[in-house]
Amino acid sequence: MAHLEGGGTLARPAAEEDAFLRMVRMVAPGTPLREGLDSILSARAGALIVVGASPEVLAIMDGGFPLDIEFAPTFLYELSKLDGAVLVSDDLTRILRANALLLPDPSIPSFETGIRHRTAERAARATGALIIAISHRRSVVSLYRGPTKYVIKEPSLILARANQALATLGRYRNIFDQVSTALTALEFEQEATVGDVSHVVQEAAVVEAIVSEVTLSIAELGSEGRLVAMQAEELEQGVAEEATLVIRDYAEDPDPGTARDTLARLSSWDREDLLDLAAVARFIGLGPTLDAPVTPRGHRILSRVPRLPSPVIENIVTRFGDLRHVVDASLEELDEVDGIGEVRARTIHAGLKRLHQQTLWDWRS
Repeated sequence: MAHLEGGGTLARPAAEEDAFLRMVRMVAPGTPLREGLDSILSARAGALIVVGASPEVLAIMDGGFPLDIEFAPTFLYELSKLDGAVLVSDDLTRILRANALLLPDPSIPSFETGIRHRTAERAARATGALIIAISHRRSVVSLYRGPTKYVIKEPSLILARANQALATLGRYRNIFDQVSTALTALEFEQEATVGDVSHVVQEAAVVEAIVSEVTLSIAELGSEGRLVAMQAEELEQGVAEEATLVIRDYAEDPDPGTARDTLARLSSWDREDLLDLAAVARFIGLGPTLDAPVTPRGHRILSRVPRLPSPVIENIVTRFGDLRHVVDASLEELDEVDGIGEVRARTIHAGLKRLHQQTLWDWRS
């Protein structure tokens, strides 16, 4: 059983992560299901709730009585007073059965001690369905799905954790902006190194990892997490896009999808591994020599030129090969590139010059 006791995150594939977040959102504050769970907790009662009437679930369910009534928090609360499990539909719009017995294979390993939680864990492992167990003695709501267990925490505790993560996110975002500005200046001066590039990607991966943690808190908070979501979105804005362009500028394969995948995989690393700058450099494909000089293709800096479409940027990079040759190109040479006329050539020329001057000013100030 992979445990996630309401704090931190587990590294899992993207599809599995999405399914986990959907599960958490189903029981977040502001949802009808959470309202019913809170009523059960307030009454210091216990409950066993099964979400989804799949063939696997029906195969281990016995007895009870069929209902097929509209879901309502009050109905869930009243039916939970019975000893058996309550079966609700996948979309949480219907209550299908109440007072049913769950009879999962007793040979399925369980790490729980109470009968209700042991049954929930085994049933989740056997069916893959979401099983919710509420302990009347400890007033704890536990979610089981497949091998994963998740314990719902008080919103105040989740909010405190989210605010702490936001403060950390803000600090790393500032660091990312600083190293990104430094890299831009060094690229214009033709002094960028493997270490400079890797540092930008490293800080972006840390930002994305923290955002993943905040995303879980937002899902847990439900309707109470809107402000946290807005702050996280503002702090994250543009980081992944910029880091992806950095990777495209230097990695052997400049494909956008490959670059995004590289950043996503880096973001899933343990924080200790991510602190190893040489390891980050090797993963990008730049090698472990951090002071080795490198030259960008120019995707990132060209993307900052106003009103310059992506296809035109691709044409420029293909034509000139690297940023140094783009910066040194004459208006006539730029004009020869597909998609660039005389007016756009002047815009690119002036835009790069202005960006160079502004970046040097920001870097040195």
